[in-house]
Amino acid sequence: MEEGKFISTEAKWYVLHTFHSYEQVAKENLEQVIENGNLQNRIFDIVILTETVVEEVDGKKKAVTRKKMPTYIFVKMIYGDDIWHTITSTRGITGFVGPKGRPLPLTDEEVRKLGLEKVPVDFELAEGDKVEILTGSLMGTVCTVLSADNENQKFKASVNMFGRDNTIELLFSDVKKL
Repeated sequence: MEEGKFISTEAKWYVLHTFHSYEQVAKENLEQVIENGNLQNRIFDIVILTETVVEEVDGKKKAVTRKKMPTYIFVKMIYGDDIWHTITSTRGITGFVGPKGRPLPLTDEEVRKLGLEKVPVDFELAEGDKVEILTGSLMGTVCTVLSADNENQKFKASVNMFGRDNTIELLFSDVKKL
């Protein structure tokens, strides 16, 4: 490696911008670049954020997968100036998101909020505990734990929506204990 080239030793998440509707193509092309360039020790994960929503078409409900952030893909990698050109010249990728097109890693808080990684939490939950939801459309809502699977860090809770109690399933990393 040339003198003065920057390489971080820790993998971080970065945001890549793609052409409109090219997220999947860009992901597949980048996976091929990783394989061809033997970059598995530098680029570890590529994610397109999606969500499943229920749409009603002609009176019928249908589950549809949508992109949460169109034209963006997320990459967990050990960044270095030497890899910048390789990634930005990949078909479908227009560049990194950051000042002047230079990569700016996401903070741990951003990674957690986006759901790119489920960070294990250091608390346990029991029936009757109150928690506040930190992610998604129910962000800020307080709910009551009905049952908890502390080992797998997931639980069922009761939340009041539209004047009715509803049961939802959440991960510990999606809430904070009150």
